Amino acid sequence: MSDFDFDFGFTAVDEAELEAVQQATTQVTETAQTADQLQSRLDNLFNAITPLLNNLKKNPEKEYILWPNRLEKVEQFETKLQQIYTG
Repeated sequence: MSDFDFDFGFTAVDEAELEAVQQATTQVTETAQTADQLQSRLDNLFNAITPLLNNLKKNPEKEYILWPNRLEKVEQFETKLQQIYTG
C-alpha cells in the first residue's frame, strides 16, 4: 500500500442522508401539522365567538336585550365551544 492509497475510512453523503437531519425533518413536519391543527381550532373558536359579540354590540342605545330561550341557546353554544376545544 502506498502513502496515497489511504482513504481515512469515510465516505461522502448528502445532507438528506444524515440520520440527524432526517429525524429533525420528521420532527419539524409533525410540529407543523400540530401547529396547523391548533390554528384551525383557534380560528373556529374565534369564528364561533365573533357573532355573539357582534349581536351583543347591536343597538347599544337600547338598555335591554331580548333573549328568548336563553338557557337552551347558551347550553348549545357551550357544547359547540367544548367540541372546538377538544378538537
